[in-house]
Amino acid sequence: MKVTRNNKIVLTIFFVVWVLAGISVINYAFAQSPQTGESVDTYRKLRLFTEVFNRIRSNYIDEIDVDTVIDAAIEGMLSELDVHTHFFVPEDFEEFRTDTQGRFGGLGISIDKQGDYITVVSPIEGTPAYDMGILPGDKIIKVDGESVIGIPSNDAVKKMRGDVGTAVNITISRPGIEQELEFRIIRDFIEIKSVPYAFKMDNGVGYIRVRQFNANVSRELRLALDALEEEGIRGLLIDLRFNPGGLLTEAIDTVNEFVGKDKKVVFTKGRIPQVNAEYYTRIDRIRTGYPVVVMINEASASASEIFAGSIQDWDKGLVVGKTSFGKGSVQQLYPLQDGYGLKVTTSKYYIHSGRTIHRDDNDKLLKGEKLSESDKEKYEEERKSKIFYTERGRVVYGGGGITPDIEIEQSTLTPFEIELRRKNLFFPFTTDYLLNNELVVTEDYQVSDEIYNTFIEHARENGIEITDKDLEESGDWIKYSLKTNIITRKLGEQAGNKVGLEQDTQFQEALSLFDKFSTLEEMFEYAESLRE
Repeated sequence: MKVTRNNKIVLTIFFVVWVLAGISVINYAFAQSPQTGESVDTYRKLRLFTEVFNRIRSNYIDEIDVDTVIDAAIEGMLSELDVHTHFFVPEDFEEFRTDTQGRFGGLGISIDKQGDYITVVSPIEGTPAYDMGILPGDKIIKVDGESVIGIPSNDAVKKMRGDVGTAVNITISRPGIEQELEFRIIRDFIEIKSVPYAFKMDNGVGYIRVRQFNANVSRELRLALDALEEEGIRGLLIDLRFNPGGLLTEAIDTVNEFVGKDKKVVFTKGRIPQVNAEYYTRIDRIRTGYPVVVMINEASASASEIFAGSIQDWDKGLVVGKTSFGKGSVQQLYPLQDGYGLKVTTSKYYIHSGRTIHRDDNDKLLKGEKLSESDKEKYEEERKSKIFYTERGRVVYGGGGITPDIEIEQSTLTPFEIELRRKNLFFPFTTDYLLNNELVVTEDYQVSDEIYNTFIEHARENGIEITDKDLEESGDWIKYSLKTNIITRKLGEQAGNKVGLEQDTQFQEALSLFDKFSTLEEMFEYAESLRE
């Protein structure tokens, strides 16, 4: 948030708490403190803030809403700090803790905003919504009798979440059915899956998608690994692309699966000694017997970077893809009075080789500051100049983000494909299709020319201009997108993801490494040869 003149004025109101605690306390502290150094400056400024607040409270043209101005004042103060330091009002603080804990009281549905309607993408198997018969494509029009048409999806989610064991009434508009449907659903614990799918592919390689590092990820990963190893895999591909991170302790416990016990994973360094710490693995377990490849991209951040970088540092896997985001600062969460909360950056973390993964240039971008091309080149040169070494002596780079051992580009969408995605035409089309064709959809389902042509007409009817060149370049992509959506709607997220991976060029190139090389040592040698 940019600090404007008004924000700076509001910022002074933050110190009303000192007034409420007693101006005399501040004056006494000022009188008693040494007349040199930072403490004198601090107390002098506090007294100035108190003066300003009293003037505003007494003389401002309108009555001051103390709650509002104090909240805004705190936000104004934090805007001078890094982008990851954040003040939460009670409702947002509870939601943030819910997301990191990975469990909440709810219904068990994945939703998306379709026009003015909150639309069910899919119910989560085994949850109250699934058991009650909520279906993909259902439009939620009321929650407890109150319309949710046109409201932001986050607001609708807040209305549907609640204490476990309590009831919520949902009114649904279902495609193909004229009358509204009423559901009374009892909320239950809903777990946010960090590992949404894991499966053995046709070539014998295990695939695990790790979506985030919440409080359940180490347990979910362990169970997925156990199941895959029981099936007998000849390699493992862990997908951390678009993983925003999460909990530091969970990152360490997941690394533990591959490096064993008593290995240093990460250490933190900050301004105050209390935040300096070293973190070691603690569980006597290690996975061996197959090569491991970890996929990252520019959106892999925080705990996912600790995982990827640690696997790289300890030479337990090959990291491929694109250089990760570079979020290597550590935040401490502080509950405050009346349900408020504060997330404060206290240190940076460094992985075993000694390199930090934090990129200072990203902090500037996240705050809305612009970087020139020369600035970007300078940062990149500095990053590549900081050389570190893995446990076995392989060269790795510090100075921000995790640089993959092998860089693999991701194919990009054409403007035409972006427009189809932007208008979200696949979801409603495939939902309507399944109303009359559900029985024909099996795991080996293929999109016919008839379905493809019907979709093209559907796109044109929704204002998409389509040329022959568009169809020539994007025809296969459209068919796979239709197939992915139809399979997902009918057979679930894992089945749909398998189809999607067939068109994922970055994934396919990473997967091909297992066919070219049977051991991790061979993969390392190949990666080294690419640098020469």
